[in-house]
Amino acid sequence: AADLVNDLPQTELADLLYQLGDERRSRKIAAKIVEYRKRSPIQSTRELADLVRPCYGPRRGYRRIDPATRTFLALRIAVNSELDALEILLSQVPHLLAFNGRVGIISFQSLEDRRVKKSLLQFEQQGMGRRLTKKPVTPEKDELATNPRSRSAKLRGFQRSPA
Repeated sequence: AADLVNDLPQTELADLLYQLGDERRSRKIAAKIVEYRKRSPIQSTRELADLVRPCYGPRRGYRRIDPATRTFLALRIAVNSELDALEILLSQVPHLLAFNGRVGIISFQSLEDRRVKKSLLQFEQQGMGRRLTKKPVTPEKDELATNPRSRSAKLRGFQRSPA
């Protein structure tokens, strides 16, 4: 992540933040990062977060999520090649399941969920099986109360057709 933040050209960094983090202010954040790293490399997550927050303007009231979250999300996805791993898994789902076998996939952000939704729909359209969930299953209020991190979780299911 440090290599990406400190070495990527500004346009590539902005594209990474926008595409992998759905970061609306990616251009502004990338410009700020590039400007800062001319003086010295970014060496801590705190430095990076402190650079990102002012791109959102003054903090007004209560916010559930820190403004730097999307930036860190994009960097984590890039470093871990998470979308590539998800694509590999999704391409193998119909072949890994026994007939009438079921799979449940939990996604935690929209970029992942879109890919899962699209893949399961394609499998259904190709006659490989059926989606068990037309809409994703999300946590109920009682679970959110005991597990706030579950707020973004979405479960989608698929069942392979019998032979």
